[in-house]
Amino acid sequence: SAPGTERKAQLALLQRMHKQWPFFRTLLSNLEMVLAKSDLAIAERYVSLVEDKKLGKRIMATIRAEWERTSTHLRLITESREHLASQPELASFLAYRLPYVDPLNHLQVELMRRYRQHALDTKAGPDASERVQRGIHLSINGVAAGLRNTG
Repeated sequence: SAPGTERKAQLALLQRMHKQWPFFRTLLSNLEMVLAKSDLAIAERYVSLVEDKKLGKRIMATIRAEWERTSTHLRLITESREHLASQPELASFLAYRLPYVDPLNHLQVELMRRYRQHALDTKAGPDASERVQRGIHLSINGVAAGLRNTG
C-alpha cells in the first residue's frame, strides 16, 4: 500500500479511537489542556537562561517543532480547529487566569538569573541568595496554583 494511504488509515483509526474509547479521549483531552496552557514565548525566556546560546536555540527549536507537530496531529485526530474547542469552560478559565500567571513566569526567570548571579558574586551574602531562592519557590507555587497543576 502507498505511504499516504497507510497514513490516512492510521489517522482514521486514531479518530475512531477518539470517538469511541473514553480512555483515549481523556488522554487527548489532557494533552490538549497542556498545549493550551503552554506558552512558547515564555519558554523562550526560560531558555534564555542557558549560557550556551547556540545550545539554547537548538533546544528551543526542538521544543517548538515538537509542540507544533503535536498540536497539528492532535487537531487532526480530534477534528477540531482550535485547542479546547470541546472544553469551553477551561478555555475561558485560562483566558482569565493566564494574564495573572504570565508575570509570575517572567518574575521567576529574573529571579533565577539573579540567583545564578548571587552564586557567582562572592560579595553577596547568603541572606541575599536565600531571599532570591525564597522568591523562586513562591513564584513556582504561584504558577502551579494559577494553572492548577505543576506549571
